[in-house]
Amino acid sequence: MDLSAAPYEERLTAPRSWWLVTLLAGVSLGLIGLPFGALAMLGGLVGGTALAAVITSSYGSARIRVVGDSLVAGDARIPLSALGEPEVLDAEEARAWRTHKADPRAYLLLRGYIPTALRVPVTDPEDPTPYVYVSTRAPEALAAALASSRTG
Repeated sequence: MDLSAAPYEERLTAPRSWWLVTLLAGVSLGLIGLPFGALAMLGGLVGGTALAAVITSSYGSARIRVVGDSLVAGDARIPLSALGEPEVLDAEEARAWRTHKADPRAYLLLRGYIPTALRVPVTDPEDPTPYVYVSTRAPEALAAALASSRTG
């Protein structure tokens, strides 16, 4: 068994429809350049598509991992000792925690196109963050990985 492998790893990629919008943004910039000539149109098409692809890819490159004794969610690295029991959120409950139940002090790794999530209370008294909200396609698997990493 490879002990260096993370017990849980997920990449929150952008949905396919966003890539269509990326292509349409490039076509739009190409059409904007059309009155200035073929070279400007081609530059707008290629440059606009490339820029939109970089933006879409960077937004969709958030990673969630359980590594050693830490939860890594996006840019945050949180020790498991500072976390309480995870709560698996179905689509309806996740929507509630994104809206009217949300606390502005919470750490949110939020992707609106992913309906389910995991909410984990922060138990460290020195940390003002009340909980960590993580959009995930597999909240049960993430909760199990947190539990198994905490115990073993």
